[in-house]
Amino acid sequence: MRTRHGAVVGIVLAVLGVSACTADQKAGPEAAAAFTPVPAPKSLREGLLTQERLPRGFRLNKVTVEPTSTAASVTPVPIASLRCDELEVDSFMTTHAPPLENVAVGLERTPTGGEDDGWFGRESLDRYVPGRAAEVMDAIRGAAKRCASFTTTLTDGTRIRETASVTPAGVPADESLLIHFTSAFPGDSKPFEKVTGFVRQGDVILVVQHSSSRKPSTDAQEVLAAAVKAYRSTAGG
Repeated sequence: MRTRHGAVVGIVLAVLGVSACTADQKAGPEAAAAFTPVPAPKSLREGLLTQERLPRGFRLNKVTVEPTSTAASVTPVPIASLRCDELEVDSFMTTHAPPLENVAVGLERTPTGGEDDGWFGRESLDRYVPGRAAEVMDAIRGAAKRCASFTTTLTDGTRIRETASVTPAGVPADESLLIHFTSAFPGDSKPFEKVTGFVRQGDVILVVQHSSSRKPSTDAQEVLAAAVKAYRSTAGG
């Protein structure tokens, strides 16, 4: 169950209420970046960020994050028809586009004082059968456009106005995008913000998810760039 506290400090959880999705604004276009294809690492976990590969000031908050099981007991709801609030859930990929293999690591940056509330998130790598990763990226892009503006109703009846917008990720890849989420609670003048980056390298999708905060941050983009560099440095090794 999603709570107000979870919107502040944690990866947003699935909501048990009802979400209505209306595309009342268009997602932005993706900019092309210089790219040279690379093969996937022999061991997918080798492509994850390590402490040595992280930007200065960041650290691993767990050595590994246990991957969400991809052996779904029921047919997963496809991305094209998911509820809009589910785009923000940390198990989004394994729930709605189960990969052949999933590995992940938890990340953080501690607050430096003032309005800086730090950064918490995760990186995951999802490997698919040939051709499937491109289909998943198309579905993610389509869902973000469909859910450009929507309302989430919590179990206590509170209605939260939410938006999702797409901007270029600006990293070398077959394709990539950033989804910027905002969540406005009644009576609050400033919405919570969260960024999730999706990067496709061949049949692997690299995802960096940022837990929500009130202060806009470029930390997610910084971590995403480092994650892509780390993956490409170990690909084919």
